[in-house]
Amino acid sequence: MRTEWVAKRRGQANVTQMNYARQGLITEEMHYVAQRENLTPELIRDEVARGRMIIPANVNHPNLEPMAIGIASKCKVNANLGASPNSSNLQEEVDKLNLAVKYGADTVMDLSTGGGNLDEIRTAIIKASPVPIGTVPIYQALESVNGRIEKLTPDDFLHIIDKHAQQGVDYMTIHAGILIEHLPLVRSRITGIVSRGGGIIARWMLHHHKQNPLYTHFNDIIEIFKKHDVSFSLGDSLRPGCTHDASDEAQLAELKTLGQLTRKAWEHNVQVMVEGPGHVPMDQIEFNVKKQMEECSEAPFYVLGPLVTDIAPGYDHITSAIGAAIAGWHGTAMLCYVTPKEHLGLPNAEDVRNGLIAYKIAAHAADIARHRLGARDRDDELSAARYNFDWNRQFELSLDPDRAREYHDETLPADIYKTAEFCSMCGPKFCPMQTKVDADALTELEKYLAQEAQKKEVAQV
Repeated sequence: MRTEWVAKRRGQANVTQMNYARQGLITEEMHYVAQRENLTPELIRDEVARGRMIIPANVNHPNLEPMAIGIASKCKVNANLGASPNSSNLQEEVDKLNLAVKYGADTVMDLSTGGGNLDEIRTAIIKASPVPIGTVPIYQALESVNGRIEKLTPDDFLHIIDKHAQQGVDYMTIHAGILIEHLPLVRSRITGIVSRGGGIIARWMLHHHKQNPLYTHFNDIIEIFKKHDVSFSLGDSLRPGCTHDASDEAQLAELKTLGQLTRKAWEHNVQVMVEGPGHVPMDQIEFNVKKQMEECSEAPFYVLGPLVTDIAPGYDHITSAIGAAIAGWHGTAMLCYVTPKEHLGLPNAEDVRNGLIAYKIAAHAADIARHRLGARDRDDELSAARYNFDWNRQFELSLDPDRAREYHDETLPADIYKTAEFCSMCGPKFCPMQTKVDADALTELEKYLAQEAQKKEVAQV
């Protein structure tokens, strides 16, 4: 779809959506996003120009169907995939991608660290994906030096970042906000540094006693991103890994640096979103969202979870979806899903499904709470189908139609039960929705109630 759109831009010095928006231009991608969001192209352009919205759309990803991440658009959901040295392979990751798209992932991050040729896996995922693809290039940079962190150089980082950009990656997590002076601030934490990329940078700084090379070479990364229209996803290396560590001095110190880097990228018209925690008690979530907006000048916020309790391994898609719904309600632009395997292992296909549906629920609930135009239409339509015992329509409108049908058919599988006015919960005699009250009956009841009220007034007189 985008081949002709990007052909006229390729080779220019700055091909970012923000650059065009700040010139007052409305790109084809902005028009497409406006239709998807039921907003005006002018609003999309203005929000992108302001930095409150991004359209991750690398010019080297022509099969992308453009989407937007920002407070003015619907709350989005990202799904993390990726092969590891211990599990999965290229085909399995492509299969997970297709499953993630089927169940509504708005973007997908390839976090592969092994399990095959990383370039081949990434290229296959981008080629197959109609949604934006994000990566964490520091993982492959470490792989390129055989895991020896002390051997990494700034040129190693820049080489991998440039490679990902040329391959068509739409946004990259760049851990540029963790500074050497931040490291002593983690002393009082229970879980220290839990970001994989942040941990790599921290160990590099501890070994060399030098500043974060992603911070010192941030302008070089900007130049790469300008050429291909890659969006920054500024990584939160010091995000809390447990509720005890939430909103501490280390997290907030890095957030202030992320705000400075956001504004530096904007000086070059490069798009930015900012990543956030992590593990956060419910009563601190609103503070975290508002603090990010304040420090980062309202750049879109992209949070992992947050998990609101730490005691439910195997159910962290639930503990985090609770926090995600609250975060979305208060203005978070995109939610990074958590699967039941969080903290335990690499997700399989069923884990991807469960994590995504949990987060689609959270994002949709946030859109309803924010009173987005038309957000509740689907709910109302499903409710009407439920009241009318239109089982097939209920299934169609469900976030996971296959699961809804599967659960219904466990006890009432025959086709005749798709038109039955009951389910196996109440049976044919006790379903309350069989209580149909027509308009004439209600009119007669209202007359009776009015007469009774009048009798009471007379009696009181």
